[in-house]
Amino acid sequence: MSGLRRVVVVTGAGSGIGRATATAFAAIGDRVVIADYDEAAAEAVAAELRETGAETLAVAVDVSDRAQVNAMVAASVARFGGLDVLVNNAAVGVAGDLLETSAADLERTFAVNVVGVFQCCQAAIPVMLEAGGGVIVNVASVVALAAVERRAAYTASKGAVVALTRSIAVDFMRRGIRCNAVAPGTVDSPWVGRIIGDQADPVAARQAMVERQPLGRLGRPEEIAAAIRYLASPEAAFIHGSCLVIDGGFSAR
Repeated sequence: MSGLRRVVVVTGAGSGIGRATATAFAAIGDRVVIADYDEAAAEAVAAELRETGAETLAVAVDVSDRAQVNAMVAASVARFGGLDVLVNNAAVGVAGDLLETSAADLERTFAVNVVGVFQCCQAAIPVMLEAGGGVIVNVASVVALAAVERRAAYTASKGAVVALTRSIAVDFMRRGIRCNAVAPGTVDSPWVGRIIGDQADPVAARQAMVERQPLGRLGRPEEIAAAIRYLASPEAAFIHGSCLVIDGGFSAR
């Protein structure tokens, strides 16, 4: 571990939950690698955080590409000397039930959401082990626990993330690595905004999302980021292989 000023890699950090997570870690003095498929978005977040005095590095990465993942980890080590915390947040989604989902849709969803998490962990864990330990937080989804309509591929992929989290925890907890997951409900983020915008009636689509929330509102990216930061903190040292649900009561209905 690099000490109090940890090196934190956040994938999908160009917007939404990832951006809020990078901001949360930067706020406590951690050095943050802003990794995103959208290089311009990553650079913009990194620049914004630098203005607050944070040390950041922007990296363009497609987590489904092993070479790019390896390069991301290598860049983190080269710039900051290590990698203490990995937040696997990058994800894609496609609407459709099982019959509506094409093989290509399924493959792309799993390539990013599952293989991407697998590859990022596989690249980061050796660096963590060499340093004596580290923390991994995988961003799953409440749909892994309480499915919603027409999200077959996404639901399956996030279920796999929860299972992979537990496997990593069991295999590496005695070697100094903690691995946990968070399962957000519907969060008011640019990604959800795009989903809503693609509907025939965006206003009605947003209202339907709000109405299905027992709490009567969508989540905020900062609320998920706070949970991720907690799981990465020393206060969570006894938490291994857990999935922290942050869904405004959606799965409790």
